[in-house]
Amino acid sequence: MRINVYSLIEGAKKARGVAVIIDVFRAFSFECYLARNNAEKIIPVASKELAYELKRKNPDYILAGERRGVMLPGFDFGNSPAQIENVDFTGKTVVHTTSAGTQGLENAVNAREVLTGSLCNAGAIAEYIKRYRAGEEISLVRMGNDGILPAEEDDLCAEYLKNLLEDKKTDISERIERLKTTGGERFFDAARQDVMPERDFFLSTAIDKFDFVLRFKYDSDGLGYISKIDINPKGLI
Repeated sequence: MRINVYSLIEGAKKARGVAVIIDVFRAFSFECYLARNNAEKIIPVASKELAYELKRKNPDYILAGERRGVMLPGFDFGNSPAQIENVDFTGKTVVHTTSAGTQGLENAVNAREVLTGSLCNAGAIAEYIKRYRAGEEISLVRMGNDGILPAEEDDLCAEYLKNLLEDKKTDISERIERLKTTGGERFFDAARQDVMPERDFFLSTAIDKFDFVLRFKYDSDGLGYISKIDINPKGLI
């Protein structure tokens, strides 16, 4: 297995083979909670204009997302896992757009397969790749802040995933704690709790909380969507 680590939007464009597009704070942590809460369909889009257009055509769709961390006007939710932690999305379609993560998905045009990446399901991602994609080239893409600046949490997630794929024992609990002052400070700012609640930090750093993989695919109309793949203990998808 050959593992390459790339960064930001340009890194997503370079990704080949199986690409894992990593956004810990908060896009792909958020999508894990959407999937856990039974969203029928998740449609990640890079363009906020497309999100609004999909809503106009499908009034029952739910809009979620942000720009620079702030919920977009007219949206139902921002990009906060805490905001949706206890929301039941059964039967709902959610259109999701963010400053970094969803941009990476749409730019990974040279990859054969695209997965979302977060600490919440890193173990499941590694298990999926080792079981079913061990002979593939693997591209770990750290999306960073707005897809243009590095972010410690995404670097950490990529390192953790790489170690898991290489069967190296790793304990990142101390580094998770350090994230509180090396990228996660925003979640502990009393003046920003409406946008960046403290609970988002803990939900986004809940290591290996979920036993599923989220795969990004395109439908016959060229619209991207998320497919949830459960990874069970018996080794079957």
